[in-house]
Amino acid sequence: MSDSPAPEQPADRPAGHHPQSGLVKLAAGAVGIVFGDIGTSPIYAFRETFAGHHHLAGGGVEILGVLSLIFWSMMIVVTLKYVTVIMRADNKGEGGSLALLALINRKSDSGKRRWSAGIVLLGVFACALFYGDSMITPAISVLSAVEGLTTVETSFGPFVVPIAIGILVGLFAIQGHGTARVGAFFGPIMVFYFITISVLGLMHIAGSPWIVLETLNPWNAVQFFMADGWTAFLAMGSVVLAVTGAEALYADMGHFGRKPIGVSWLVFVMPALMLNYMGQGAMILSMDPAVAQATLANPFFFLAPEAMRLPLVILATFATIIASQAVISGAFSVTQQAMHLGFIPRLRIQHTSEAAMGQIYIPVINWALMVMVILLVLFFRNSSNLAAAYGIAVTGAMFIDTCLLTVVLFSLWKWKPWLAVPVLALFFLVDIAYFAANLMKVPDGGWFPLLVGLFAFTLLTTWAKGRQLMIKRMNEAAMPATIFIKSAASSATRVPGTAVFMTTAADGIPHALLHNLKHNKVLHERVLLLTVRIEDVPYVEEEKTFHLDDLGQGFFRLIIRYGFMQETNVPAALARVESCGPQFRMMDTSFFLARQTLITSSKPGMAIWREKLFSWMLRNAESAMEFFKLPPNRVVELGSQVEI
Repeated sequence: MSDSPAPEQPADRPAGHHPQSGLVKLAAGAVGIVFGDIGTSPIYAFRETFAGHHHLAGGGVEILGVLSLIFWSMMIVVTLKYVTVIMRADNKGEGGSLALLALINRKSDSGKRRWSAGIVLLGVFACALFYGDSMITPAISVLSAVEGLTTVETSFGPFVVPIAIGILVGLFAIQGHGTARVGAFFGPIMVFYFITISVLGLMHIAGSPWIVLETLNPWNAVQFFMADGWTAFLAMGSVVLAVTGAEALYADMGHFGRKPIGVSWLVFVMPALMLNYMGQGAMILSMDPAVAQATLANPFFFLAPEAMRLPLVILATFATIIASQAVISGAFSVTQQAMHLGFIPRLRIQHTSEAAMGQIYIPVINWALMVMVILLVLFFRNSSNLAAAYGIAVTGAMFIDTCLLTVVLFSLWKWKPWLAVPVLALFFLVDIAYFAANLMKVPDGGWFPLLVGLFAFTLLTTWAKGRQLMIKRMNEAAMPATIFIKSAASSATRVPGTAVFMTTAADGIPHALLHNLKHNKVLHERVLLLTVRIEDVPYVEEEKTFHLDDLGQGFFRLIIRYGFMQETNVPAALARVESCGPQFRMMDTSFFLARQTLITSSKPGMAIWREKLFSWMLRNAESAMEFFKLPPNRVVELGSQVEI
């Protein structure tokens, strides 16, 4: 038994997935994509701590206490928890709650299966909370940046919401064209943004250099709680906004790798953020109390001289657009993972880049997010109101990540208790404190991500359970393959060509084949029973992709395995199949699909209302023809009814 973690290494990842560029180039790319969310937090996090719903006093004890809290939160939550520990728990190089869930399910031995049900529910709820986060992040980020216009000219106030909505509509409108070209500018813009906020912070730190040591001193955080008590606890609900986006480091690990993200954070991003926060604090402390109170309404933009304030607003707006883009792209990736892992029905996916398979666009998710983001802006009207809704989703997801990490440390990495318990105790203490502080904001807007999370969780679990029941009912009525082949192959008329019957079962005869023989009374010369499986790994190696069995009499059973990050293209896969007779030619191949019609019943399994919800989801799912990239003129659909 070892004390040190032994995570699975991504060495066997297929070529082309993980970028093989130099460390510096990858680290610069990570600055543009991974750190957009946490990088734009200084625009509103420090302000909300003082000017939010709890109206914290802006005295020296409070300023230094909040700065110390921000620093140590970054050290514990981001540096220690995510960069040092959680990012070592990669699933073949991929990160994120669902990837971690898949890793745990795949690696846990049979003796630990008692964990499974609870772990799956936690992972799914983390995924559900992410959708709430992906709605709030674009709204609060863009709105807070555009609000900077009021620091340039107060008369711009009435135009803030229309301008923010215009920017957001434009952002969602371009998603279908792909982000490759726009993404090339993300890195340089964000690097310039981080340098700018560092310089602005240094300008004010220069007059009060002692503030650096005071920020690093945790005793200031302790004194803050001793002096302000309950108000200090409530302020934690806003302090946590400084680390929103920490979970993105883990989720985006597959694009850049653990080391480049860690280097970017420690060497460049975290120092830039802390310089800016300390600059805001130093500026407020150097002011007359009356002026300081007015400045706390938007301290980030007041860091800049008046002549530079409008350029800063424009730069901050670009940065928030980039942060929003990263979250939107993340929503697409999470949806694809959830779809392949069986939690979401098939949806239409468009690949926007021939070179990078990870660049995808899901229209229904894009437009649903756009509608919700615009409604959020119109309903909450300003970023301060939105801030109340923001923390719940983030702290909830972070808490769930710690729960999943508990399983990883004890079951997968086999850490000894004397090492694992103190580490987990620290993480749980911080997560629970921040989550509890944010629960106080539920009446002021925190209800929104909880409502979205509950709705998404209901959809995800209903689809997973309904699909499981439907497959079980269909398998109960399946005919054994050996019996069918012996009886049907000798009596039915054989016609030239290949028939491919798609089936979810790895044994038995699919309903579509039985219906075809019953109505058309013929069998093709070559009959392929095809099952597509999505494994609990991001990418499946080529040698493990195919499993072919010759059943005799021209019947074959083929299983094609994909990872949950891979595109499912059946014709392309069949072109690589050997030892199955002549090479597959699409003009000689017919694909037979079964389209199920669900009949709700009182059978045990799911409540009637969930059966009806599952039936609606089934009717609106993307067709198997489009999902598996089958040629439309070679597909035959045969209907069947299933009672669950």
